Amino acid sequence: MTNPTLSLRRSPAPAHLPARIQAVVQQALDDRRLVGAVVLVARDGELIHQQAAGHADRESARPMTLDTVFRLASVSKPIVSTAALALVGQGRLELDADIGRWLPEFQPRLADGRPARITARQLLSHTAGLGYRFFEADAHGPYARAGVSDGMDASRFSLQENLRRLASVPLLYEPGTAWGYSLATDVLGALIERIADTTLDEAVWRWVTGPLRMSDTGFVAHDPRRVATAYVNASPQPQRLAEGETVAAFDGTVGIAYSPARIFDARAFPSGGAGMAGTAGDFLRLLEALRQGGGALLPSKLIAEMGRDQTGGRDLPDVPGFGFGLGFSVLRDPLAAASPESPGTWRWGGAYGHSWFVDRARGLSVVAFTNTLYEGMSGRYVAELRDAVYGALESGR
Repeated sequence: MTNPTLSLRRSPAPAHLPARIQAVVQQALDDRRLVGAVVLVARDGELIHQQAAGHADRESARPMTLDTVFRLASVSKPIVSTAALALVGQGRLELDADIGRWLPEFQPRLADGRPARITARQLLSHTAGLGYRFFEADAHGPYARAGVSDGMDASRFSLQENLRRLASVPLLYEPGTAWGYSLATDVLGALIERIADTTLDEAVWRWVTGPLRMSDTGFVAHDPRRVATAYVNASPQPQRLAEGETVAAFDGTVGIAYSPARIFDARAFPSGGAGMAGTAGDFLRLLEALRQGGGALLPSKLIAEMGRDQTGGRDLPDVPGFGFGLGFSVLRDPLAAASPESPGTWRWGGAYGHSWFVDRARGLSVVAFTNTLYEGMSGRYVAELRDAVYGALESGR
C-alpha cells in the first residue's frame, strides 16, 4: 500500500483546523448526508491535516482509511490534462493546432453542416462545442440516439468507436465561442494515445502517475477490497448505487447511467474524463506538484496556462465568479462566488462525491474525497469544509 503522505513533510496544524474540519465531517456523517470521507490539507508543501472518517462500505462496517481507493469520475480530468500538457512541453502537441492533424477521423461538424476546427486548447478548456449525454433532457437526445457513452456506464465498445459516435452528432456551438462541460477530455485521451503511440493508461503512467509515484491511480482498480462502495443520497440515508442506476446531477437532465463495476473491467475503454480510480493521497501529490511548479512535472509556463481563464470572461453555468483553465475551473471573482478563496484558485470535483481546490496565493491544497454522490461533489458539505479550512487559517494568524 502507498503512504499517501510520503511526498509531504508533516507539520503541526493551526490550532483550530483539526477541530473545525472534524466537526464538518462528523456533522455530515451524523446527518447521513455522507457515508465516508477522506480529507487532506497541505499548506506550503507541508501536510497539516489528514483524516479518514465513516465507512468505505457501510453494510460490512469496513472503515474508511487514508489509502481507500475511490472511483474518481471527473477528478481524472486534471490528471489526463496534465499528460496532454506533458506532450505540449515535449513539443509533440501544439495547443492551438487543429487536432485533425493527429485525429483525421474525428471530424464533427456544426449544425449547418460546416466543418469545424478543434484545438487541444479547446478540448482542455471545454470550449470545443462538445457536450455530455447526461445533460440531455431525456433518452431521446442526439447523444443518446447516437449511443454515445459518458465514460461511466458499462459500455462494451472502444474509445475509437465512442469518438465515431460522438463525431456523428453536430457540435453544440462553433469551437471557441462558448463554454460547455463535455466529453472533450475523452477526445483528449484519444489524442494522447495517437501522439504517444500507446494506451492512455500507459501514457498517463509515463508522464504523470509514474513520476509522481501515484501507484494506486489508474484506469482499472485491481483490489476490490480497497475500493470504496458508491452511495447515492436518499432519505433517510444514502443508498448503495446500483449497477446501471441512472441518477440526475442537475434538474431537468436525464442523468448519468452509472456502472460501479466498470472500474474493475479491463475491457472498458479508458475514459479520460471519468474512468479512473485512485486515492486522495495520490491526487494530492499531483496538486502539490502543479502548485509548486518548478518544472519537475511541467514547464512553469504551462502550469500558469492551466490556471489562466480560457473562457474569454464567460461565467460557468450556475457557478458565478468562475472561469475555466486547462483541466479545472479558475476563480475570477471571489465576491461573485461568495467564496473566501483567493482569486485564481483552482477547483473541481467528481460525480462519485469528490471536491478539491488549490489556492496558490495561500500555498494551500485541499483534497476531499467521499463515497456519496452528489453531496460530496456539490452539496452543503463542500462549502462547509471550504469555510472551515479558511476560518481556521484566518483565526490562526
